[in-house]
Amino acid sequence: MDTLKVLGREYRPRVMDSVLREALETAGAVVIEGARASGKTMTAMNAAESFAFVDDPETQALLDIAPRSLLVGDTPRLLDEWQGAPDLWNLVRRAVDSATDLGQFILTGSALPPDDITRHTGAGRFLRLRQRTMSWWEKMDWRSGEVSLSALFDGEAPDVDLEAGPDIDSVIDGLLRPGFPAMTGMSMKQSAARLRGYIDDLARTDLQRIAVVRHDPAVIKHLISALARSVASEVTFATLTSDLRSIAPRIDEETVSNYVSLLQRLFIVEAQPPWSPTLRSRARVRTSPKLHLVDPALAAAALGASQQSLRNDLNTLGVLFESAVTHDLTVLASPLSGEVRHYRDSNNKEIDVIITLPDGRWAAIETKLGGRQLSAGAESLNSVVSQIDTSKMGFPAFRLVVTGTGPIVVTEDGTISVPLSALAP
Repeated sequence: MDTLKVLGREYRPRVMDSVLREALETAGAVVIEGARASGKTMTAMNAAESFAFVDDPETQALLDIAPRSLLVGDTPRLLDEWQGAPDLWNLVRRAVDSATDLGQFILTGSALPPDDITRHTGAGRFLRLRQRTMSWWEKMDWRSGEVSLSALFDGEAPDVDLEAGPDIDSVIDGLLRPGFPAMTGMSMKQSAARLRGYIDDLARTDLQRIAVVRHDPAVIKHLISALARSVASEVTFATLTSDLRSIAPRIDEETVSNYVSLLQRLFIVEAQPPWSPTLRSRARVRTSPKLHLVDPALAAAALGASQQSLRNDLNTLGVLFESAVTHDLTVLASPLSGEVRHYRDSNNKEIDVIITLPDGRWAAIETKLGGRQLSAGAESLNSVVSQIDTSKMGFPAFRLVVTGTGPIVVTEDGTISVPLSALAP
């Protein structure tokens, strides 16, 4: 469907497009979930032939008198923000059961229903997809060459480009440019204001839509800031609770855990689960997930970070950069059905990102802000990979160091280095 004619905005292609096309060829209905403003409606509309906006007043009126009429239209038919009328789920399920063709419906939602009715009644009928914010490859107008993640898994080495890496100021600009589609063309000042408003809406309105929140919105905003300080780390609820007690002295870990769960239901927080390979050593694999906010620029806004402050605080910049790499690899791996994990053991050896594919292939990836840290990243990867039992896990398809400012190069030991700005699906 032409989004320019229907919504007044021209569609900007997403990595998600190929994933959605394949899903529509596989299942009767596809559910696209993701944070508010991440582009679900536009992506779904681009693939749909007809639509109904569930939060539209006319649609709400039909829900009372003729709900099945909302399912009538050319397919795929989009039901946008379906969770506003949870009964639609069973109507769609029955329609899929009675149809012979695949790709009948696309449902979008920015919050999981309280009892998550989709968990038990959609098996064999629905496929669920996660829409994330835009990767650098999608949102940036400049790119320093392209290195395909899919090609790396197929064993293709990239062409060397010693000038590929941008300067540090361009890296900071990339981090601060939001991946929310409507914000990508804004100035830094405009997007920062919009992101602060987004956080305020989360605290004041969005959480209240899905649960009763006992604390003042300022506590939720403080929690989001605490999570932003801890992105890409195995932060504990005890640590978050300690941070929040500066403004909510009686708050406990259970409450903080519940609030984080609510933010996950809104797709604002995403957990990066641990990878548990078979090891040669006696080290124990740590099992705590890392937590990330939905977009690195949102984390920067929660911290009040600016171009100048990040230029003067390379530690915070490095943490945000690691989260950006994890975010982008998650997006770019989606056409491969890849899962993004991390590794850390009891000897404090770690790998920032592990990508695993359904066919058993896996890749080990380290993040380094500066190109001069390439050797340290390669050494760290080799140290961990050497203790993994490759007779059972197989050798990694590739070892990759993703940098901010470094070149595209392959080292003597076969480790590949690529700047984030060059990564493609």
